[in-house]
Amino acid sequence: MKKEIQKILEEAIRALQRDKIWPVFELEKIQVDYPNDEKFGDYVSNLAMLLAKKIGKSPMEIANQIVKLLNGQIAKNPSPTLPFQKGEEKISPFEKGGLGGIFMFEKVEVANPGYINFYLSEKYLQNKIEEINSQKGNFGKNQIGQGKKINNEFISANPTGPLHLGNGRGGFYGDVVSNVLRKVGFEVINEYYVNDSGEQVIKLGHSVLKDREAVYGGVYIDELREKYKNISDIREIGEKAAKDILENIVQKTVKEKMQINFDKWTSEKKIQDDGYVDRAIDLLKEKKLTYDSGGALWLKTTQFGDDKDRVLIKSNGENAYIAGDCGYMLNKIERGFSRLIMGLGADHHGYVSRLKAVAKALDFTGDFRIVISQMVRIVKDGKEVKMSKRSGNVVYIDELIDKVGHDTARFFFLMYCPDTHMSFDLKLAEERSEKNPVFYAQYAHARICSILRKAREKGIDFTKADLTKIIQKKELKLARELDKFPELIEEIAQDYTVHKLPHYAIKLADEFHSFYNDLKVIDEDNLEVSRARLKLINAVRIVLAETLRLIGVKAPEKM
Repeated sequence: MKKEIQKILEEAIRALQRDKIWPVFELEKIQVDYPNDEKFGDYVSNLAMLLAKKIGKSPMEIANQIVKLLNGQIAKNPSPTLPFQKGEEKISPFEKGGLGGIFMFEKVEVANPGYINFYLSEKYLQNKIEEINSQKGNFGKNQIGQGKKINNEFISANPTGPLHLGNGRGGFYGDVVSNVLRKVGFEVINEYYVNDSGEQVIKLGHSVLKDREAVYGGVYIDELREKYKNISDIREIGEKAAKDILENIVQKTVKEKMQINFDKWTSEKKIQDDGYVDRAIDLLKEKKLTYDSGGALWLKTTQFGDDKDRVLIKSNGENAYIAGDCGYMLNKIERGFSRLIMGLGADHHGYVSRLKAVAKALDFTGDFRIVISQMVRIVKDGKEVKMSKRSGNVVYIDELIDKVGHDTARFFFLMYCPDTHMSFDLKLAEERSEKNPVFYAQYAHARICSILRKAREKGIDFTKADLTKIIQKKELKLARELDKFPELIEEIAQDYTVHKLPHYAIKLADEFHSFYNDLKVIDEDNLEVSRARLKLINAVRIVLAETLRLIGVKAPEKM
């Protein structure tokens, strides 16, 4: 709808320019938002304020000129032809608004100091309910992705121990980003990069042997030592332990506890063995993006926005860590991805500029976004809680899931934008009531399913309901919330703000509960209204279930 309003406003500007009422100027992107107060309509634009200097008139005068033109078209209901569409083949945004040519707006008004407020028509909202019932889970689906390939790499924690809360937060986030991108037509590969080569493997070997260079500790290290006590070679024990941790701890946690499916597990060691690192270095040399200094080979990352150049090959002849990044980036580029997403932990903030520099140096021209997941702490009654069974300093994600459940853990993590620090409220998470946000949203779905079951038991068929009976304020407000879902999905597909999904689920549940508390759904003395309301809440069920599916939690029919 925001895009439709942007088109309408663009056409209005061109009409006023063509009639020489306004001077000609280059159009910039028009902002359309939701108003803070519902009394100001369903959508609002501050266009008039932005055009005041260009046109040399007051925002109120500009807004009134636009609104006069638009309301003149609304008066020519149901399918007006705009003056500025004359002689053109394309259909006006006014004509294609709503289903079957139904006009989208009841009215457009001006509010001080020059806002343009749009009010959706009852007919449009009634038709939206029908559309959702018809499309079911496909509502909000589109093909803006056009089948383009996206590589979404997330978690990618070293196979040196169990996954912690930060890994869990980044994992849930990455999984939902992929869910949304798939809904809008992208081909998404979930990928986990296994750092099974290099210094961390040596450190793991020392830790399992428990010598003076040990780094990692915990019950799992004790178990690995018992398992591999007859091996003395540091690298061999490190590699075996890393493989064991990956297969028996990390992959089990990801699949069974976090309920995330990775399409590909890429081995750092295999990337090296397949020659990608050497090929990437040779390519960078050919492009004259390397130089020798102090016996080391350096990469000119400052040419691509990094704060300093990076060592590619150390003076002792060993590859630096960034060499592996170059090899892996070349591997991704050759697989033909148009977008790359990479999720990193809070301690990797300094890697962002160098990784983006590597991508540019190797000629990746697509969209490359790196998402940092900030730290998480567990709190109860305002105080931090230490709850780990395996280490006194680290809380592991599988332990948290065991304590509060997968749906609660996932929903709570996703309620916060990943770049903000998070306090996980353990007391609230342990609540098995509507105080718990995920239970609140799930309960709304279960309640709707219960109402629909009762309707079936009473033999009430709402498939051909007369939706013109949907005229009450609470009914229309609920329909308005449903109408926001497609543009929410499209926005998240562009900016990856997946925290909007759980908040939308809560808001939709709010609107449903408010509607249900005020209006009777099944009234055998007024079956026409009952059928219309049943069709309305079935639309809510569809959208709420799809929202919960994208989040990755259950939509229960009973609770």
